Amino acid sequence: QVQLVESGGGLVQAGGSLRLSCAASVSIFSINVMGWYRQAPGKQRELVATITSVDITNYADSVKGRFTISRDNAKNTVSLQMSSLKPEDTAVYYCHGLMGFRNYWGQGTQITVSS
Repeated sequence: QVQLVESGGGLVQAGGSLRLSCAASVSIFSINVMGWYRQAPGKQRELVATITSVDITNYADSVKGRFTISRDNAKNTVSLQMSSLKPEDTAVYYCHGLMGFRNYWGQGTQITVSS
């Protein structure tokens, strides 16, 4: 069983920055793909960014150029650096890990961007 624990959420003004971290209970070398998803009220969960075990990254068009995903294999963490935040980035952000055919999710952390 893999546990993912997010940290770093909070309230920020538009244009500001935040950094999310996700700590895994196992070596992230064993997790094929890790990423961040978000879910705004009344909307479906959507992909924000992913990173593979060989550091191939993928971003949603809405966050390209503003968000950066990275992984620290020594600390078993994946981070999401968010800048130029917009009110539409407000959502619960979830850490995700894909190991083999199994999906693992964190409990989520709230990001609120005020205008």
